Amino acid sequence: MAKQELTCEDVLKELRAKQYRPIYYLMGEESYYIDLIADYIAENVLNETEKEFNQTVVYGADVDVSTIINAAKRYPMMCEHQVVIVKEAQAIRNIEELAFYLQKPLTSTILVICHKHGTLDRRKKLAAEIEKRGVLFESKKIKEAQLPAFISSYMKRKGIDMEPKATAMLSDFVGSDLSRLTGELEKLIITLPPNQKRITPEQIEKNIGISKDYNNFELRSALVEKDILKANKIIKYFEENPKTNPIQMTLSLLFNFYANLMLAYYAPDKSEQGIAGMLGLKTPWQARDYMAAMRKYSGVKTMQIVGAIRYADAKSKGVNNPSTSDGDILRELVFNILH
Repeated sequence: MAKQELTCEDVLKELRAKQYRPIYYLMGEESYYIDLIADYIAENVLNETEKEFNQTVVYGADVDVSTIINAAKRYPMMCEHQVVIVKEAQAIRNIEELAFYLQKPLTSTILVICHKHGTLDRRKKLAAEIEKRGVLFESKKIKEAQLPAFISSYMKRKGIDMEPKATAMLSDFVGSDLSRLTGELEKLIITLPPNQKRITPEQIEKNIGISKDYNNFELRSALVEKDILKANKIIKYFEENPKTNPIQMTLSLLFNFYANLMLAYYAPDKSEQGIAGMLGLKTPWQARDYMAAMRKYSGVKTMQIVGAIRYADAKSKGVNNPSTSDGDILRELVFNILH
């Protein structure tokens, strides 16, 4: 049976229980979870006095494997543990040599390796040694469809409720850069009026700079409802405010929506839960737009729309397009979707 991969919450749960491993190898494309675990260890394993002598932070560009091993082999001073954190470890050559140290690691050392924008080859000896004695954690990019659930659960932990439209506006605007997304969420929490625990589209508009009436979420809703006037008003607004509404972001979101709509036609169960399950949506309310769109668009029309979005994307990048503006490209695309 395949070994179940550790989640960020699994690792943090162990750490909160003060169950420490000799090595934490944190790798992958999503920096947010790597930083979350490394920062927790840096802030919580040792107290401020102990950190002075027993916590070392180095950067991959400045060290080699032998320097890391020598640091890991030191004993802690007047303390149970020492912590060695290696940031930007993807810059280290011959990282595989760390396997020799891990055959007999010092149990008083907590070695944290942060390897961003890539992964270790799991077939090699180092990965096997890490899994035997420590934590090999891969931080994967979150899918666009999972963003609303991520936002909701993040805010729930902070005791804040967020209206679904506000959640959709923010996830559409920021995208899957979790570090930036959590930064925007923290900004919203700070700006909440006293005694208010619910974030509305109006607060998103005021504090993040996204119009509550003219945004990608509303454009998608206008297309689902086949509201020609509303769709064209939004495109006009986008044309006048290109910095906050770049065409590439709009095309990417529309492509994801209609590509998912194609999949929704194949769901054996066409209920809210069935479509949410088919598309990997964490919250069933996200399926409602797809159910509404299935009543307005046929499968054949949806295929044609996906093709039209691809064509618009190529045009927006200058392919066979000497002079058409982004606004005209969007207008033509919306006409093709709605007719």
